[in-house]
Amino acid sequence: MFDYLIVGAGFAGAVMAERLANGSGKKVLICDRRPHIAGNAYDHYNDDGILVHKYGPHIFHTNAKDVFDYLSRFTEWREYEHRVLASVDGMLVPIPINLDTINRLYGLNLDSMSIQEFFDSIREPRENIRTSEDVVISSVGRELYEKFFRGYTRKQWGLDPSKLDASVTARVPTRTNRDDRYFTDTYQAMPRHGYTRMFEKMLDNPNIKVLLNCDYREIESEIPYREMVYTGPVDAYFDYRYGELPYRSLEFRHETLDGEVFQPAPVVNFPNEQPYTRVNEFKYLTGQTHAKTSVVYEYPQAEGDPYYPIPMPENAALYAKYKALADAAEGVHFIGRLATYKYYNMDQVVAQALTTYAKIVGENRKTAAILAAKPGYSYANGNGSGATRGLN
Repeated sequence: MFDYLIVGAGFAGAVMAERLANGSGKKVLICDRRPHIAGNAYDHYNDDGILVHKYGPHIFHTNAKDVFDYLSRFTEWREYEHRVLASVDGMLVPIPINLDTINRLYGLNLDSMSIQEFFDSIREPRENIRTSEDVVISSVGRELYEKFFRGYTRKQWGLDPSKLDASVTARVPTRTNRDDRYFTDTYQAMPRHGYTRMFEKMLDNPNIKVLLNCDYREIESEIPYREMVYTGPVDAYFDYRYGELPYRSLEFRHETLDGEVFQPAPVVNFPNEQPYTRVNEFKYLTGQTHAKTSVVYEYPQAEGDPYYPIPMPENAALYAKYKALADAAEGVHFIGRLATYKYYNMDQVVAQALTTYAKIVGENRKTAAILAAKPGYSYANGNGSGATRGLN
């Protein structure tokens, strides 16, 4: 008899499995339909010995100290600040748009004081900010919207920004200084030995059993358990009772190339002229030294694995119906991007899982996370007796 059946071995499922096993002494069975743990964060060494992210680049960043401290139990970190260039008008310029972006693009010599005047002169204020188009045009005007955002968004989502919720482009700020970091979070780092190794350490407990290449429906009636943690698509759990929730998917085309470096930045975005949205070079992320380099091209598509919930009012209304079913389901905890139909960053999924676990054990999230960051702490015995075993 297992205390918990956890569906999905990505961040949401792995954090819950680790906490339930190490924090409460529960017996956990975690299953995943893929042949590996770590979900979309899965990384591995390719045939040339280069560490690559199978499902595109995963960059860890957070302002939540409790989340960072918790994950630090399972990995050492490599300091890393992410930078992205965009291919616009035959140039590679920083994105998010900053002072250098504007000066290079227009041959100007603005400073941090005068650039705000420049933005004010081209922006088109809108009284009601409802769509992604509204967000950008009201901030930087139509020309920069066309150069940087419209084509990229159309490729990424298969929809014009005028049809998408404001949250999509609101994620990308506009800066009046030379800060070319993509993120400004307090904690920015990459797992020193990769995400998969971090997940291996999270799941290294005799109370955790892992089944891969496994659809949970094939085993749920055969293996006894008390409660379920479900991290898959919420509409699939309820057999698409109200219809399918729309997602965007991706096709990844990996290439290994001769030469130590392929491009001048970890990621280059292509807002307009190419069928792919971006090219990612992994050695920037991992810090690996190798005579060759590996890149991945990302091609957004409608069909395939669900990656991005599409933020539109009608989709939110459809999800609300499924959420009502999920809230009424006894003995099932729905967490993660797919189960809650929301675009979460990795740290947000970890925080959601820690919050769910805290509710189960009757603590608030901050307290639960602080205790979880202490190796060996267990709710079962109050303070534990030793750290979780690491893997060689």
